[in-house]
Amino acid sequence: MIAEAGLAALWLAAALALLQLGAAIAGPRVGDVRAVAVPTAVAQGVLTLFAFAMLIWLFVRTDLSVELVAANSHSMKPFIYRFSGAWGNHEGSMLLWVTVLAVAGAGLALVERRLPPETMRATLGAQAALALGFFGFLLIASNPFARLYPAPAEGQGLNPLLQDPGLAFHPPTLYLGYVGLSVAFSLAVGALITREVGPALARAMRPWVLGAWVLLTLGITAGSYWAYYELGWGGWWFWDPVENASLMPWLAATALLHSVNVLAARGGLRSWTIMLAVVAFSMSMVGTFLVRSGILTSVHSFAVDPERGSFILGLLVLYVGGALALFAARVGTVREGARFELVSREGALVANNLLLTVLLGVVFVGTLYPIFVEAATGDKISVGPPYFNAVSGPITLVLALLLFIGPLLNWRRDRRPNLRRIALPLVVTVLALAATFLADMSLLARLGLAFAAGLAVASLLPLAGRNLRRTPLATWGMVISHLGVAVALAGAASDTAFTRETLAAARPGEVLSVGPWSVRLAGVDPVAGPNWTAVEGHLVATRGGTTIRLDPQSRTFSDPPTETSEAAIRTLFDGQLYTVLGHREGERWQLRLWWKPFVTLIWLGGALIALGGALALVGRWWRGRRQRRSEEAFA
Repeated sequence: MIAEAGLAALWLAAALALLQLGAAIAGPRVGDVRAVAVPTAVAQGVLTLFAFAMLIWLFVRTDLSVELVAANSHSMKPFIYRFSGAWGNHEGSMLLWVTVLAVAGAGLALVERRLPPETMRATLGAQAALALGFFGFLLIASNPFARLYPAPAEGQGLNPLLQDPGLAFHPPTLYLGYVGLSVAFSLAVGALITREVGPALARAMRPWVLGAWVLLTLGITAGSYWAYYELGWGGWWFWDPVENASLMPWLAATALLHSVNVLAARGGLRSWTIMLAVVAFSMSMVGTFLVRSGILTSVHSFAVDPERGSFILGLLVLYVGGALALFAARVGTVREGARFELVSREGALVANNLLLTVLLGVVFVGTLYPIFVEAATGDKISVGPPYFNAVSGPITLVLALLLFIGPLLNWRRDRRPNLRRIALPLVVTVLALAATFLADMSLLARLGLAFAAGLAVASLLPLAGRNLRRTPLATWGMVISHLGVAVALAGAASDTAFTRETLAAARPGEVLSVGPWSVRLAGVDPVAGPNWTAVEGHLVATRGGTTIRLDPQSRTFSDPPTETSEAAIRTLFDGQLYTVLGHREGERWQLRLWWKPFVTLIWLGGALIALGGALALVGRWWRGRRQRRSEEAFA
């Protein structure tokens, strides 16, 4: 009865979403809308969480009478993969999506008290409409609780590429970020309906955008490292369409976060903020369509049923098209915000947002263009790293330059004497650029290293002359996030400039060289795991007086039959030695070796960016709490 209980909870949650939407449409005729919407939204969240818990229980028990479990699990799987396998498939991942959507709606209904009642009513109605569409998708096209008669003796197993601890962290984190943007979308729609676009809206929207942005940053960073060590190809970003599906909402959310801050603090960028809120969630919907429609072939994608893709496409057209139509109809009623001069912090933020939007357009076109060409002509083409790197690299460097300048400018306008503060990071940039000519590297790598050095200095300058103990956490968050960008940029440029690779077929006892390392293949032995067998290479690497051992594996899984490469990676203070064991060729074994100096800075930078966002979120929450206490004390 576990599956039936989960399905019943989903049906009840869908009915409550319909009730919440109806109450929002009826408005004052039903009395206090909050008295209806808040318990309804909370009940939706609880019921959907219950349904998701039931699905996890079914996977943990390996209940093979449920079709989804039989197709995606196996009784011999380790517990962590039976647990996380609940969302390592199409139906389960969509139930996770709907769960986060419903819980976010419940949180919005419970905590938001700053918006006018009419705006809140319209916002909760928009959130209910979103939830209702996805409940319909689950119940009509992607039922995760469908029974299978007769039940098979054993399940088909989980995709071996997903059998990694990263599955327990990466998808939920990304989904929390994706669907967290739904609240910003609903707030924007509610504000357009009631024509109440102002600082109060931005202050209500900001914590949701900031929280979603932090989670997206963590999810993308973790997913990048997961792919880096799991796929065995030695790279950290391949511009895979499904990777791009997570990058596009992050770019839009980054622009939205800066715009929301301007609206909350200065009352400017009103129309721009509303548009970015719509675009950010639209990119989440586009990403969902790409991954779940079956039009892409990727280790990340699950669905192969075009009817499901059509359903999601219909929701995309309905929600995004409706929001854009509403924006077009109401944008003329949005009052103009506070004016500012071009040379000001607002001006720098506008330029930053424009470049982020251009970069988003580059990724969007590069990702979808092959799909449109195939649909129109039947020809299959690919757009890969050469296009993305060549176009996005210069834009990213200009964005880094803007990060030098923006935080050092004043609001509204800035006078020439204040621009002297920019001199120090620019001098550091020039000196770092000169130093790069001591090594042979591409122009883009030189500029990346130079801009990273200058940005690192510029990111710390807002702390100059401050009492660090009294500096607001939001300021610390900005500094740490911008420093994280510099660190990540330095890591990416170092990977491009300094990586060395060796590909060879070696006999046991043979020594290969990669960068400063000598690597000897000591031997190859068979090994067995809980649900796989493998051949394991034993490598002894030496550099100077340092000796390390690495044991890469070539694994074979039986359920489903799959071969994977398990890279052996050793992290040192100045980089990573990355090794992969391939197939046997007579007495030789294929080996791929990389020496990747400072590559770990990429993920350290991502962690710093997310940490900065988290500090800003906590700081703003704490400041708001203190303000409310002060107001209550004087009331």
